[in-house]
Amino acid sequence: MQSKTPKAKPNADSPAQKRLEHDLITDSGIVAATKGRYAIHCLTVIGTIEGHNLAPDSQKTTKYEHVIPQLVDIEEDPEIKGLLVILNTVGGDVEAGLALAELIAGVNKPSATLVLGGGHSIGIPLAVSARRSFIVPTATMTVHPVRHSGMVLGVPQTLRYFEQMQERIVGFVAGHSHISAARFTTLMHNTGELVMDMGTVLGGEQAVAEGLIDAIGGLSDALNYLYGEIGQGR
Repeated sequence: MQSKTPKAKPNADSPAQKRLEHDLITDSGIVAATKGRYAIHCLTVIGTIEGHNLAPDSQKTTKYEHVIPQLVDIEEDPEIKGLLVILNTVGGDVEAGLALAELIAGVNKPSATLVLGGGHSIGIPLAVSARRSFIVPTATMTVHPVRHSGMVLGVPQTLRYFEQMQERIVGFVAGHSHISAARFTTLMHNTGELVMDMGTVLGGEQAVAEGLIDAIGGLSDALNYLYGEIGQGR
């Protein structure tokens, strides 16, 4: 019986490997490991965060079942030294968003988030989940109470369920940023800003002033932070 010879992995600089990396970026928006000073995994969270239900085909989505194994791989791969999460999301499934935020917070490597465009709704826990958070001045973040689409039973148990879900979100955000739970709740229940809803829209500088985001900054700021943390062995 002949033993099969395992196929050799493509060389890092080979045309096959370069094509693989190009296809990965083009098809899924993933940069598995940057080629700068250290290998940084770039994870993008864009559009609607899709959970247990499929979003319409016309929507850009981030599928949480695709992101979860990526985060496990980042934690387990010794060649990856840090994680950069870039967000431009309108929010989406609450449980899926919180699950991803908890996983990012549990990565035992230097991590940073960068909010571009928007980090709205359940995107806020994701934006604060890393060790350091950055936001560009033109980005916005919408803080509002938990919403639900579809049929809802008009019973006290349903309202209590929404309250508990909201408490989990507030607790996570307050625990991973410099904003207090009371202040975040106040922003969430603001009735004087949004015409058809309650809540608050924060610009980049406002988000930093409120303590929700750590600093104003762009891509180079987030990468320099990661390089510094990795260089110091943190």
